[in-house]
Amino acid sequence: MRVMGIDPGSRRTGWGVVQLEGTRLRHVAAGTISVPEKLPLAKRLHLIHQGLQQVIAEHQPQAVAVEEIFFAKYANAALKLGHARGVALLSAAESNLEVHEYPPAIVKRTVVGRGAADKVQVGRLITAMLGLKTPPEEDAADALAVAITHIQASRSKAISR
Repeated sequence: MRVMGIDPGSRRTGWGVVQLEGTRLRHVAAGTISVPEKLPLAKRLHLIHQGLQQVIAEHQPQAVAVEEIFFAKYANAALKLGHARGVALLSAAESNLEVHEYPPAIVKRTVVGRGAADKVQVGRLITAMLGLKTPPEEDAADALAVAITHIQASRSKAISR
C-alpha cells in the first residue's frame, strides 16, 4: 500500500509518500510546496494544485490522506486553509484516488501517542519511525504523519474484519 499524506496550507503545503511493505513502513518521498505569500490567493492555489498533481504523477499513490481543518483562532486563516484543503481534495479526485481525512489530534495521537503533541515531537518521531537520517521539514513531517495515520487505520480495519 502506498499512501500520500497532505498537510494543506495556503503558503506551504506539505506532502509525504509512505509505503507499507509487509509490516514495515518505508519512506518514499516528502517535501513542501511553498508559494509566495504576496501572490493572490487564486494564483497560490493554482500553484499548489500543480505541485500536488506533479507529486501524484511521480509517486503514484494508491490513496491520499488529508489532514482536516483544526478550529483556527482567526476566521480568515481558517478560510484560506479550507481553500488549500479543497485543492488537495480536488487533486486526489482528479487522479481517481481514494481520499481519507483525519483530524490533527488523531494524527498526533497515532504518531506521538497523544493528541496535543507539537511539531518538533511529530518531526522527531517521524524521523525515527521511517529511519530517516535527517528530520523532514515541519509541513512534510506532518504530511508523512497523516499518511502513516491512514496506513495504521487501514491495518486496524483489516484486522477487525
